[in-house]
Amino acid sequence: PNPPIIFSGPPGIVPNPPSIFPSPPQAIPTPTGYIPSPSGPVLSPPYYELSPPTVVVSPPYNVPSPFGFNPSPPEFLPPIVYPPPTVLPPPNRAPTTALWCVAKPSVPGPIMQEAMNYACASGADCDSIQPSGPCFQPDTIFAHASYAFNSYWQKTKIAGGTCEFGGTAMLVTVDPSEFLH
Repeated sequence: PNPPIIFSGPPGIVPNPPSIFPSPPQAIPTPTGYIPSPSGPVLSPPYYELSPPTVVVSPPYNVPSPFGFNPSPPEFLPPIVYPPPTVLPPPNRAPTTALWCVAKPSVPGPIMQEAMNYACASGADCDSIQPSGPCFQPDTIFAHASYAFNSYWQKTKIAGGTCEFGGTAMLVTVDPSEFLH
């Protein structure tokens, strides 16, 4: 703020009140603005604008939980559909892609033999891979185990049987008779 203007003139003449008044203490002056005009630059009079304080108090980031308090995870519920569907969902059906359970080619022979013995003892049709059986050829542990694994799996998959055999088997979409003969 500027100091007041002191007028010393002839006695009896009352001076005009000062044209600049001091700002309130909380006012923050802004710099003089520049407004271009067609005739050249003209400085505009200074404008003073009050602004709210810039410090905002927020709650602390980490509030300790009471001793022994252990919050449970949020409960997630399925979405609610309005109105309820009027058409029944289709029944569960087996996949339309044909699958076969075969031996993994990377499994060593003795381990595959043990897994094949388990399949044969658990219900697989192993008569067909005996020397007199129609599926004996090719006479390899891989071919015989693949036949036994698939026989067992086809018979038990509906009841929950798996194609695992201790990690020695896998499901394929190509008919094994095409690559075993």
